[in-house]
Amino acid sequence: MIEAGDVVVAFLPGARESKRRPAVVISTRDYHNERPDVILAIITSRVEDADTTFDCVLFDWQDANLRSPSAVRSYLFTVEQEDLTRIGRLSDADWREVQARLKLAIEL
Repeated sequence: MIEAGDVVVAFLPGARESKRRPAVVISTRDYHNERPDVILAIITSRVEDADTTFDCVLFDWQDANLRSPSAVRSYLFTVEQEDLTRIGRLSDADWREVQARLKLAIEL
């Protein structure tokens, strides 16, 4: 079962083009139990572009099974659960920082 903080890959939309890319799951287990989709935040290897208050450079990107230094951007979208492949999980420290940045970006 996919959980919040998991790193997945899928065919995802991008600002310039759609392609197979990594993302982090940000939706809850309860959400996954009731819906066919998953809420994701995009992961980019363009770390130099992740320079806003709402972006999070990952310190433990290798532990998350990512190929290069990466950052999570507050660029959110949904994808069907069946279209995702889990490749890893953010470290606890990186996940806490992603959550903190998302709280700055989303009014709840």
